[in-house]
Amino acid sequence: MFPLITWAHEIRPGYLEIKENANHSLQVTWKQPLMGEYGVPLHPSISSGWMVDSLAQISYTETYLIKHWQIPASHAALDAQTITIDGLEKTMTDVLVQITLLNDVSFTYLIKPVQPYVQLTLSKPQPPPVWQYIQLGVFHIWSGFDHLLFVFGLLLLVRKRSKLLWTTAFTIAHSITLALATLQMVKVPGAFTETAIAMSIVFLAVELVHHYKGKNGFAYQYPWMVAFLFGLLHGLGFASALKDVGLPQNNIPLALFLFNVGVELGQLAFVFVMLLFMAAINKIPYNRKPWQKYIAPYFIGSMAAFWMIERLCVMLNIDF
Repeated sequence: MFPLITWAHEIRPGYLEIKENANHSLQVTWKQPLMGEYGVPLHPSISSGWMVDSLAQISYTETYLIKHWQIPASHAALDAQTITIDGLEKTMTDVLVQITLLNDVSFTYLIKPVQPYVQLTLSKPQPPPVWQYIQLGVFHIWSGFDHLLFVFGLLLLVRKRSKLLWTTAFTIAHSITLALATLQMVKVPGAFTETAIAMSIVFLAVELVHHYKGKNGFAYQYPWMVAFLFGLLHGLGFASALKDVGLPQNNIPLALFLFNVGVELGQLAFVFVMLLFMAAINKIPYNRKPWQKYIAPYFIGSMAAFWMIERLCVMLNIDF
């Protein structure tokens, strides 16, 4: 299986959790993103030297390598320790660090490739991790190539600014399923969700080709309805990423809200940039050939069809 296909959905962040137990021992959990059969070469370490691979319990999920460490109560103090993610500087992956002490006192840090380490300052109260979860939301939508292709396809299909209300419908829809799935009120297999998302993009590409041929289909006439229905699917995809990363159990609503705000900001920024880009292209004096308008929908449809086939194979456990 080609590892880059998994990346087509998004570059998932890493997650490191340190939780203090009632007896003052520590439970350390590391979630390292997998891309197909390959793992991003990341190695977490702490200045006290706890995270030795030979002492870890290792397991796998479809998208993550998971390591667990149990640190006895005689451990050194956490405060002022330095956490480093070796190899992060060579990737595009962020790492969310969640530390939960007794009495539900929590601290959240976001480690980025430009500075793959953080020094813990647990002696000072930390404000709510607003910026950390907003950044995760923005990063997720910008690295989710399939989500961006769907939004781009709708922009090409609906040129009238008065019809751009579909962005609101898309936002409302994926906010609903993001909340329901993250709070485990709705459970849908991830493989099915990813396949359905790819199918939604194929449908949009076909509608766009029909539109260019003078046949305005359902998506053109009711873009807000299409955006809402497929936004429900895309929200399940967002929820899958947020669930894999982890939520602070003492403040799930805030983290969920902030992540969603980041997704919306990232989406709006993408729409704004694409509108500027299309406006600039239209002002260039150039004798466009009739066939050139089909490049974008065929590219969108080809990519989405490829993802759909690959994800169907994953769902049906067929070698691809």
